[in-house]
Amino acid sequence: MNNKNNRKSGFTLVEIMIVVAIIGLLAAIAIPNFVKAREKAQVNTCIANLKQIDGAKESWALENKKKSTDSCAMTDLVPSYIKVEPKCPGGSAAYVPGAIGSNPTCPNVATLTTHVFGSGQ
Repeated sequence: MNNKNNRKSGFTLVEIMIVVAIIGLLAAIAIPNFVKAREKAQVNTCIANLKQIDGAKESWALENKKKSTDSCAMTDLVPSYIKVEPKCPGGSAAYVPGAIGSNPTCPNVATLTTHVFGSGQ
């Protein structure tokens, strides 16, 4: 009998360990990048929501002849100026429109300090 015919094919333990190490290395690189991209997308979505609220608030103020010191509630804006009330992707609390002359604020700005509208946008 020839030994070459009896030899079983398959992966050795060293080959499997190398593949697992490569996969671990790729995961160590990819996961932090994914987390950063997710956080950036949340910030961009939150700022876009704040801009939408600000535009709706200004339209509401013009149509109702409000002064810059008058306050606005989300119930004044939904559904006439905004179809549905937006929520911050970083949490589930509602946005605060505030006074007409001020920028709306994110309810999570204490913990998510980058969720700010009006600072250089």
